[in-house]
Amino acid sequence: MVVELKQITAKIREAIHSATEGLIGREQLAELMVLAAVAREHLLVIGPPGTAKSAVVRRVSQAMGGNYFEYLLGRFTEPSELFGAVDLKKLREGTVETDVTGMLPEADIVFLDEVFLGSTAILNTLLGILNERRFRRGHTDIQCPLKVCVGAANSLPDDESLAAFADRFLLHLFIEAVPDHQLEAMLAGGWQSELRQIESLVDTEQLDRLHQMMKQVSLDGIRPALAAAIRTLRQAGILLSDRRIVRAQRLIAAATLLSGRLEATDADLWPLLYVLPTQEMQQNGREALRDQLAVSSNGYLFSVVEEATLQPLSRVSRLIEQAETLIKGQDSSKQNVESLLREIDANFSTENIPVELADLRTQLAVQLSHLI
Repeated sequence: MVVELKQITAKIREAIHSATEGLIGREQLAELMVLAAVAREHLLVIGPPGTAKSAVVRRVSQAMGGNYFEYLLGRFTEPSELFGAVDLKKLREGTVETDVTGMLPEADIVFLDEVFLGSTAILNTLLGILNERRFRRGHTDIQCPLKVCVGAANSLPDDESLAAFADRFLLHLFIEAVPDHQLEAMLAGGWQSELRQIESLVDTEQLDRLHQMMKQVSLDGIRPALAAAIRTLRQAGILLSDRRIVRAQRLIAAATLLSGRLEATDADLWPLLYVLPTQEMQQNGREALRDQLAVSSNGYLFSVVEEATLQPLSRVSRLIEQAETLIKGQDSSKQNVESLLREIDANFSTENIPVELADLRTQLAVQLSHLI
């Protein structure tokens, strides 16, 4: 089982890299999508328009395979635009059934932009699909194959009823526009990403297999640390509902699987930060949990871990991947090698640098000497 697990997770890492290549600063969104899909949870993305939310979701969907449904909601969006129209032939026979062909109830991955603009009828129907994976309307009652729904909005809603709907998205991600110092990389990468086709590298059966494997993950060793982290958050005035605390275990189990293991450790506690529902809570939670998250790591989802902890050890996997890429001769310019060496030295001394990264640093130094 472990061999199969590592084969699937390696494919997933390849799919994430392919989907986000050229989309600067959006690896975090892609990795959380994968985590949510394995855990069968949902992701809410909050950020300004034009920050490549839909582009990332679409490309990750292409890399992961399966049926994809995307829609931009508005105040006047009709339920039939998402769920399908009433079958008129059946209606004349006295049966109210919905033709869901090609619509949201048949999708494996769903992206709903401006999700809070949906009407009460739309949001109520969505709740049934998000919570139970079932679509009910008239005589229609079907099981939905939904793996993950990604909702997007410019900000969290103030309305209490909409806030309750937002709570059904266990993972919350807050993104910003690309900063000034990355504008050149964004322009170059964005141009290349538009020209490149995305291949399906993972299929939905593999995602289903990972979800089934979650039952085999042992959380016994992590529960004391999780309980301690919740107490730390409460002491800092950061309160989570019992529902979110319990369901956070699903994310921890999925993170464990995506590390290629079947036993959770303290290194897998990091998804708890993304369960905190507001940006302020996440910022304060990161500081409150600084000690508990210090050992966080994941060799396949390293961007989300790095952003969750902002600590040196969380950067190891990314630095190793970048070093291996440069050593293979891919984009190995003098500027890129020097930049990576500076980042490694800024995070680690010769005493505390991990052995694998230290070996790669030595190879990079030799490579740089040949480029000078």
